[in-house]
Amino acid sequence: MRKKLDTRFPAARIKKIMQTDEDVGKIAMAVPLLVSKALELFLQDLCDRTYEITLKRGAKTLNSLHLKQCVQTFNVFDFLREIVSKVPDLGGPDAAFDEHGIGKRRKVADDEDNDSDEECNRSRTIFFLCFRTI
Repeated sequence: MRKKLDTRFPAARIKKIMQTDEDVGKIAMAVPLLVSKALELFLQDLCDRTYEITLKRGAKTLNSLHLKQCVQTFNVFDFLREIVSKVPDLGGPDAAFDEHGIGKRRKVADDEDNDSDEECNRSRTIFFLCFRTI
């Protein structure tokens, strides 16, 4: 009886990607599972190290700048340097966030409708922070 390896990435999809290369012939059943597990461990390591950088900077939200700094800091991720070099640094003329990744807020005049407007703006800011790096 075989033990089923629980992976987070679909082995069938990995096999299809591998087969797109003309040089690849037959692929054993274990290979896509091993690649899936390796990918999972790689991403876990990358996320853990990026999270540590986020905490060191005192930010509450992990963003693309933290990922870029992680790749530039650790030699293990040298092969990603070219990719992250395209990520703009925060603090330039088009930066909408401060050094901690917190969005700049506008002051709102006191009105009776400010409570609902403030909640709406807060929701938009949270949404933007969550999906900014996608």
